[in-house]
Amino acid sequence: MKPETRKEEIIRVAAKLFKEKGFSAVTMRDLATAMGIKAASLYNHINSKQEILKEIIISLAEDFTESIKIIYNSKNNSLEKLSNIIELHVSLTTKNTYHMASLNNDWMHLEDQLEYYLKLRKDYESYFLKILNEGMDASEIKNVNPQIIMFTMLSTLRSLYLWIPKKEDLNIDELANNLSVVLIQGINK
Repeated sequence: MKPETRKEEIIRVAAKLFKEKGFSAVTMRDLATAMGIKAASLYNHINSKQEILKEIIISLAEDFTESIKIIYNSKNNSLEKLSNIIELHVSLTTKNTYHMASLNNDWMHLEDQLEYYLKLRKDYESYFLKILNEGMDASEIKNVNPQIIMFTMLSTLRSLYLWIPKKEDLNIDELANNLSVVLIQGINK
């Protein structure tokens, strides 16, 4: 594993502060203090707090959108694709707990990237709904409003960042499997 760059460190520490205090409440001075450096030194690696937020949210949203596109285009049936989506959320959340907090809580603070983020989110949800609708058409999933199914599943998956850090001996494969049972068996025919 290659060593973390100073910019990556800044983004990691900022994401933690954004989760703890909220994006609006964190200043560049707070970030510098948390890193043990002078605020002016931050600007050698990053232009603004907005740039940090963009790095956190956009990269994660792109990961989710590209991954669900791959899941959708796979040869798996709809239930397997839903399990793959759950695995994706568990994996990305486990690796990016603080980033997920910003993705969920601070996206509205994106300035010049807000429209792009909303497009990524819309694309992600569109693939999710296609999987659900195809599952209903194939009689793999109960014919229930797909928006409600998606909302129910994503409400759980998007809040994993709150729950995962509290589990010291977390087995992510077991978590993904258990979530699949809980979230999918209720819609499995």
